[in-house]
Amino acid sequence: MIAIKRLATKQADFWPQLEQLLAWESVSDAKVVGAVEEILAAVRTRGDAAVVEYTNRFDRMQAQAMAELEVPRARMQEALERIPEQTREALELAVRRLRAYHQHQKQDSWSYTEPDGTLLGQQVTALDRVGLYVPGGKAAYPSSVLMNAIPAKVAGVPEIIMVVPTPDGEVNDLVLAAAELSAVDRVFSIGGAQAVAALAYGTESVPRVDKIVGPGNIYVATAKRMVYGTVGIDMIAGPSEILIVCDGRTDPDWTAMDLFSQAEHDEDAQSILLCPDAAYLDKVQASVNKLLPQMERADIIRASLGKRGALIQVKNLDEAVTVANFISPEHLELSVAEPEQMVKGIRNAGAIFMGRYTAEAVGDYCAGPNHVLPTSRTARFSSPLGVYDFQKRSSLIMCSSDGARSLGVTAALLARGEGLTAHARSAEYRVQAK
Repeated sequence: MIAIKRLATKQADFWPQLEQLLAWESVSDAKVVGAVEEILAAVRTRGDAAVVEYTNRFDRMQAQAMAELEVPRARMQEALERIPEQTREALELAVRRLRAYHQHQKQDSWSYTEPDGTLLGQQVTALDRVGLYVPGGKAAYPSSVLMNAIPAKVAGVPEIIMVVPTPDGEVNDLVLAAAELSAVDRVFSIGGAQAVAALAYGTESVPRVDKIVGPGNIYVATAKRMVYGTVGIDMIAGPSEILIVCDGRTDPDWTAMDLFSQAEHDEDAQSILLCPDAAYLDKVQASVNKLLPQMERADIIRASLGKRGALIQVKNLDEAVTVANFISPEHLELSVAEPEQMVKGIRNAGAIFMGRYTAEAVGDYCAGPNHVLPTSRTARFSSPLGVYDFQKRSSLIMCSSDGARSLGVTAALLARGEGLTAHARSAEYRVQAK
């Protein structure tokens, strides 16, 4: 049995209670910060030797050199051949769907020419090299490989360097198979802050990348935050979240299981249900109590729902949209009769799952859109990972002689207004040119 927090928008203190429920901050304590700073400095100065040293210490390995920590291409191909045929087919289907979806995101260069012959435009190019961090050990996250590597390849990134820790030498075939199917170029069996440092600064064996993507623990997240600026990063992700808006007509067992689907990630995950029907909230609570004993990760689900979950009664579905936009969830399910109408009012959400038959879980693996999504209310100003995260845009400006004269006069006037006479004279030289 678990009693999930019950709230109602009619309560006088509803909004303060909701803000308190949503509050979450990834705080690296002084011990974590100090450890990460030490590791980053060591890898930056000692390269491979430091990476090997920390890998042996933290992952209980016995490598003598970095060459032992690079996964041969043949090993990735073997993994693909070794996994069960049905699993391989599922991975291949996911790859096809992800590629097809992300092709629509690819941006192309463009330009236009003004009447006086001046050309303006934008040149789009892919990043040269990307680093992909994948959690390892007993955990298997092939979906993380696919979601990060495929948009990078669609964008045209020539080289992807993947790092994945292998504690006690335990290599996961599913992860390597996903890397092979995603056309990852090189894989190193390293993890933690030392892997982030190797990607950010480069070592004798690990090439320096332009951007690091992929999830990790608090040490990985802290390291990514610290190297940002030296390299780009995707985001600092918080715990997984799901918000369900329901009209009270969906099978309560379905709704309960959808709440479980995110709660089972970890104790800090957040699952919230909005519904105008109090009786339906009671039914979902009953389904939670009925289904929870059947779950393999029942203890985690119980802790998550007990600490950060909520069943919220709203006045009506219009108010549910208002509350949903405030919460700005990572995953939003619109389990209602007319989701296509309701979605028009949604402004803040990482991914929106429309209709009763659309489980959030399909988005995690094979629907097509990316499952790397903004968390902790950052959907108010950020978007899912996509092809655009692996492309750069350069402005194009080419003045004709006529354009140089007309634009030069304007530029010079504005430059002198700012007291920058060299700027002004630089433009005026072209104005006066014959």
